[in-house]
Amino acid sequence: MSASSDPLAGLLEGEFAGLLEGEFAGCCAELYELPAVSWLLDGQLHPGGRELTLRAAQLAGITEGSRVLDVASGAGTTALLLAGELRARVVGVERGAEAVARGRGTAAGAGLDGAVSFTTGDAASLPFADESMDAVVCECSLCLFEDKPTAVREMARVLRPGGSVVIADVTVQANALPVALRGAAARIACIADALPLEGYERLLRDAGLQLHRTERHGDALAALADRVEARLRAARILRVPVLEPFRSELDAAIELARVTQRAICDGIVGYALIAARRPATSEGGRSSAAAPAAA
Repeated sequence: MSASSDPLAGLLEGEFAGLLEGEFAGCCAELYELPAVSWLLDGQLHPGGRELTLRAAQLAGITEGSRVLDVASGAGTTALLLAGELRARVVGVERGAEAVARGRGTAAGAGLDGAVSFTTGDAASLPFADESMDAVVCECSLCLFEDKPTAVREMARVLRPGGSVVIADVTVQANALPVALRGAAARIACIADALPLEGYERLLRDAGLQLHRTERHGDALAALADRVEARLRAARILRVPVLEPFRSELDAAIELARVTQRAICDGIVGYALIAARRPATSEGGRSSAAAPAAA
């Protein structure tokens, strides 16, 4: 089928897909900082926004003085919220140097540079000591990691015994996922490489962690998808400047948003918070997370 007869083919082959597969492929934070993407998301970088971030913090047991690692911190929205509202001591790690620089600048401007810091690093090789964190959070990012098992094992390694990891991410029923949501364009919705809920739970267990809470929040994802679809339709009518370079692909983007909405409505795509705890020190004096189960 040609791009002219299939609007999604145009999106997958056009300039937009070039961004997803090119310079931004290795750093989702940089993609989400694009003016066009930021406008579409209306400043909310993940489902549920502030409220679900604070719920994740509650599940992780984050309180004043907690040492928290925010994996794939982007420009620092989550890290700054945890430091500002909960008075935690937060470190954000992100592959993109520009996102790290923005996070540092925002922290300094908010007077939080003493409570939150940002560093470049890879989730598959976290630049932190064993058992150095009370909690680890990873929002809407694990689904994009190339080596998910190694990343989760790294989260477990830096976590102190008794500390918690909370993953907030898109979930999918892979066998039922529409073809349009398996390609490059679906990366912007964190769908193409997402796992079933059980897949994330397995990763945490295989890293030696004990699951203690799972919550489904598909309604938050549905609200975000609805907002993106509405803003795409508005952009087609109003000629929003930041989206003008992609005007020829707006119809395809709207169709992709609608495919996503249907998949959410059908329960094929969802969103969840998954909390797991590193076991306390065993009788032998070692936490079981120090020797994670084989993948």
